[in-house]
Amino acid sequence: MMNFRWKYNPTYLRIKYGCKQVLSPLMIFQFIRTVLFPTSFDVILLGLLAVLYVAIVLEWL
Repeated sequence: MMNFRWKYNPTYLRIKYGCKQVLSPLMIFQFIRTVLFPTSFDVILLGLLAVLYVAIVLEWL
């Protein structure tokens, strides 16, 4: 019998991939909103969403 340990908790991976799937449409919507009605809040929110998405894709989180 092999002694196998996961690198990450399966619940953590499920939450991480769920966030990745939700962030894509949110970023597209926020980008369109930022182009049409550019406010400082929209730009900051789009930047935060982009940084969070890149962090998930590059496995920094």
